[in-house]
Amino acid sequence: RHRLPPQMWTNGINQANKMALLAWEKETGIKLVQINGQRRYGGPPPGWVGGPPPAGTEVFIGKLPQDMYENVLIPLFQSVGKLYEFRLMMTFSGLNRGFAYAKYSNRRGAKEAIAAFNSFQVREGCAIVVCKSTEKCELSMDGLAASVSRQELEAMLRQVTEGVLSVTLYTSPCQKRAQLAVLKYSSHHAAAMAKKTLMEGNTRLGGLEIRVEWLNPNLKEKLQLCKQKPSSSRVQGDKCLGVPKQAPLSPVLHNAVDRLNTLCQRRYLGTPLFLTKCVQANRDGWLRFWCRVVIPGCPLPFSGFTWVRQDGPGRSGHEEAKVVVALQVLRMLGES
Repeated sequence: RHRLPPQMWTNGINQANKMALLAWEKETGIKLVQINGQRRYGGPPPGWVGGPPPAGTEVFIGKLPQDMYENVLIPLFQSVGKLYEFRLMMTFSGLNRGFAYAKYSNRRGAKEAIAAFNSFQVREGCAIVVCKSTEKCELSMDGLAASVSRQELEAMLRQVTEGVLSVTLYTSPCQKRAQLAVLKYSSHHAAAMAKKTLMEGNTRLGGLEIRVEWLNPNLKEKLQLCKQKPSSSRVQGDKCLGVPKQAPLSPVLHNAVDRLNTLCQRRYLGTPLFLTKCVQANRDGWLRFWCRVVIPGCPLPFSGFTWVRQDGPGRSGHEEAKVVVALQVLRMLGES
């Protein structure tokens, strides 16, 4: 007996419908993109002008036959309104996971889809479920160290997730000497991707393991009734508004590496570890370094490339690179 390689085995599952899907894609020119276990059309679709549709325009589609694909589903759901996005959840074998999401250009399209297709038989004996999508946009992050500031948390979130709108800190109702953060994102998709990233990253901040979940409505109500931390701050691009600046560092600490060490000690984050490697040297004296700064109290390292020039004796290119990357990390942590 010879075992088929995994790719050949999965390609053999539901082959006729997969071929029909490919033929439909070629005929219509529609492009489907698969990322993180879901296959997506649109978001935005070709020719779309303006921002995404408002909340209330997405429907959840459940109880789908697992061998049914977009060549059947998109024309069906497009028949009642213009689709902005269609997302089909997929398994590794190429079958769908039995559910999908359709986002329309307006709320009327979503209402029409629910009216027309809830309990609709897409195949004899296969009635599907179509209802309003909850579109949750808020996460709770529990177990943060008491020393973690809102500014520091936002800097970390902007590094690893997209679409952060606001961050609010509370005293944790479940853990002693810990904080809970409520994170608000620009869309359900952005929040879902953030949740996946933060959970898979085994996130630690301030030395404690944290738990990331969808914000429970009961917890939200409880937090709103007993706010123990002041107002949330709004995140706009790389700027953080509404966060009071800490007292400036002593002018004596002119060296960025010293300043970063002092900041980390003050916030109980541990001593930063610098890793530098020269990857390119130009004839004019410029050196290109790969740099990484590992701070024990931060969940992820700070990494990147920088150019430096060794202009004189007394300090190596590695020391110059450490100063440059320390300045960048200070900016990310809200210190300029």
